Amino acid sequence: MIKIVIAEDQQMLLGAFGSLLNLEDDMEVVGKASNGEEAVELVKKLQPDVCITDIEMPGKSGLEAAEELKGLGCKVIILTTFARTGYFQRALKAGVSGYLLKDSPSEELANSIRNVVAGRRIYAPELMDDVYGEENPLTDREKEVLELVADGKNTKEIAETLSIKTGTVRNYISIILDKLEVKNRIEAITQSKEKGWFK
Repeated sequence: MIKIVIAEDQQMLLGAFGSLLNLEDDMEVVGKASNGEEAVELVKKLQPDVCITDIEMPGKSGLEAAEELKGLGCKVIILTTFARTGYFQRALKAGVSGYLLKDSPSEELANSIRNVVAGRRIYAPELMDDVYGEENPLTDREKEVLELVADGKNTKEIAETLSIKTGTVRNYISIILDKLEVKNRIEAITQSKEKGWFK
């Protein structure tokens, strides 16, 4: 019997996933959590084979929970509505065994759980295309400048940090905005975060 803990902050979905999986002959939902913190506690207490978790939840997110559960012998499957490359890359780093989207058919979820328990990794195909299809167009120096912008530094501070002129910093910023096809610094930072391009 495959023992499962589910973490999902929307109660109706939490109930629905639990009922669906309990219909499977070889599965039993042993615990339900409404945030990442509860999920980690339940996994430690109940020692399930699999923890299925959403990403965006109050308190501790599903990704933070996955990072914490690494090495505890419980396989983690992220089940989310967010097909964001940045999230996916962070999930891969946390060692999750599966990353599925909520609009997948329900039988796909049960099969994915079986595959994950058998030692395979299951990732939504649309995410694989994004990850391998999109390289960061910025040079190392441009990435450095954008990371300093994201840290809240102004043009003068960036110039001092990198020992370059303020005019050069402004040139870098306009090149970054052009390359990323965005209007301002905020959009550049948001896009880079979503695509998982920041260290």
